[in-house]
Amino acid sequence: MGTTPATVAELMTRQWGDHRPGLMYGGSTHTAVLSRHRSAQEAAARAALLVDLLLPAGRGAEPHVGVLLDNTPEFPFWLGAAALAGAAVAGINPTRRGPELARDILHTDCRILVTERAHLPLLRGLDLPGVRILVTDSEEYAALLAPYADAKPGEAVIATPAPGSRFLLYFTSGSTGAPKAALCSQGRLAAAADSLVRQFSVTAADVHYVCMPLFHGNAVIADWLPALAGGAAVALRPRFSASEFLADVRAYGATYFTYVGRAVQYLLATEPRPDDREHSLRLGFGTEAGAVDAARFTERFGVRLVEGYGATEGGASVQRTPDTPPGALGRAGAGDDLAVIDPETGTECPPAVLDAGGRLLNGAAAIGELVNRGRSLFEGYWRNPEAEASRTRDGWYWTGDLFFRDAEGFLYFAGRTDDRLRVDSENLAAAVIENVLARWPAAAAVAVYAVPDEVAGDQVMAAVALAEGERFSPEAFAAFLAAQPDLGTKMSPRYVRIVESMPVTATNKIHRAALRRTGFRCPDPVWWSPPGGSGYRPLGPADLAGLLAQYAAHGRAELLER
Repeated sequence: MGTTPATVAELMTRQWGDHRPGLMYGGSTHTAVLSRHRSAQEAAARAALLVDLLLPAGRGAEPHVGVLLDNTPEFPFWLGAAALAGAAVAGINPTRRGPELARDILHTDCRILVTERAHLPLLRGLDLPGVRILVTDSEEYAALLAPYADAKPGEAVIATPAPGSRFLLYFTSGSTGAPKAALCSQGRLAAAADSLVRQFSVTAADVHYVCMPLFHGNAVIADWLPALAGGAAVALRPRFSASEFLADVRAYGATYFTYVGRAVQYLLATEPRPDDREHSLRLGFGTEAGAVDAARFTERFGVRLVEGYGATEGGASVQRTPDTPPGALGRAGAGDDLAVIDPETGTECPPAVLDAGGRLLNGAAAIGELVNRGRSLFEGYWRNPEAEASRTRDGWYWTGDLFFRDAEGFLYFAGRTDDRLRVDSENLAAAVIENVLARWPAAAAVAVYAVPDEVAGDQVMAAVALAEGERFSPEAFAAFLAAQPDLGTKMSPRYVRIVESMPVTATNKIHRAALRRTGFRCPDPVWWSPPGGSGYRPLGPADLAGLLAQYAAHGRAELLER
């Protein structure tokens, strides 16, 4: 591995002259392989083109290039080009539309937008003044790039790459408001990549399967960059596909992959096969799989999943240690002083009380926001001082995530602060309730979120996607809830929505904002447990009319419109 890299540009330059496999694409039907040297050569050519396109705009223009691509080879080529040139990539989400998409491109001051023909309809009719669009699968693009074929790393720069050089402006996937573009420097990301190489013992024999979108920090920071730092090859999937996952893994000889959101649940939902364990994978690394599904994944595919915590912003990290208990993410990373803080009082929450099975018994008291009271690697948001101030209140970094800590100092994820519910004056975390509901054998996926109570506070609502062949039984569900020792008296869902599939964002995270927005007034079947009653019954038109009348009577009808 050599010395710790100072910049991403250094990682790219190390590939020069290395003719081992570096980039694979095409999947199981027509796998293509480029060497690490060829990957560096392609990045250098685009760096030279980028310099010639940007410098005429003047030294005052921001050296930013937007990338609106699926996971094609052009995406890592442009990441490498930006690193070599001392420029920055803004990852543009192709699920955004119209004014929101234009806002992302213009907000990040992109002078150049790299895209492909498949995404050109997204740009039709958008007002993008001063933005030059390059279409990678066009003859014009090939002709524009051709004169730079002999470029070498380091020959063309806008500014000499340094540890503090801006490298990524990557949008966080918040569920409300305009997304914030987190700033990521070359030095911070190179160090993060080196840390993951050491943590997971990445070598040149590894193949990193990149099936999460490269416009999101997970795929770049936890998959592509560690491969560069450890000398491993990168295998690309244009878009995540649960049905093609194992075929790709076998074709590429993949040993490592990352995941976010519901990807693990989608893989578990595929039809089991006798050869599910016949592959080369040794590790999956990601977030939000959940302890129950992570165990199911390991049992079925024979692959260990490691849950991690470390947002794109870099403000706090939790590192797994060999003695980390099941369900926990680990302890505070080196240099971090992490605490679980009650946001209402500003005081530290008491340690979690766990039973012999690791189930949380005092969630109302133990769950709070994870705060870094020590040094923070947070580098800010692009042109968003209000969001920066919210993150760094009172000299601390507030993650926006809910956690609890056990008596030994191990940290457990409990959801986003946006996913906190307040039921009968008791604070609850959606993720804790989800972990309980995920044990129900009939459920393939579960999402828990708040809907307004008719009088005050919230009520618990759950969206449930049933396993294949299952039907919702209100009696069986009620009996299951009654048998869960760690399901607090306020945690049982008032409303249960049965969905064919979960609405998700482009990064496979549950689209909670969409679920909250429709609440119990949705086209799917909804069951409910009326106040003072027992069990569940369908929410019918008369029930709905009665509920709406109660909301109106208590002046809370407008809450249902948010």
